[in-house]
Amino acid sequence: MAVEPVSPAGSAQSAFGLDFQSLLKIILTQLTYQDPLKPVDNFQFVSQLAQFSQLQQSQSLNDQVTSLLAAQSAAQATSLLGRTVDFDAGATVLSGTVKAVSFASGRPELTITTPAGQTISAVSIADVTQVR
Repeated sequence: MAVEPVSPAGSAQSAFGLDFQSLLKIILTQLTYQDPLKPVDNFQFVSQLAQFSQLQQSQSLNDQVTSLLAAQSAAQATSLLGRTVDFDAGATVLSGTVKAVSFASGRPELTITTPAGQTISAVSIADVTQVR
């Protein structure tokens, strides 16, 4: 039996890397090639469909929560613009004013200017210890 490559229709992917439509194709293929003398029980079939549907809904919810967290992180980072912050810089804690926010790999990074005029970039929000 030949299997076609699957291109995802949406962003929701199951743990197996297949979208809901692909999982339905698998069930339909299973029904097509089943032994007519030993058909799949209706209860088992409906149970499989319900499980696949629940898996898709869970993955879709996970994608939406991930998007919400990214938006919240971006809003938090931009709210620091112009504010004075203390942040961990290795073994010391430095202070400075947030001058810019950039997004590397979807994570916000701050560019901070210290009172001595030094510019420090790529500071993670997780390194900020105090906001004034």
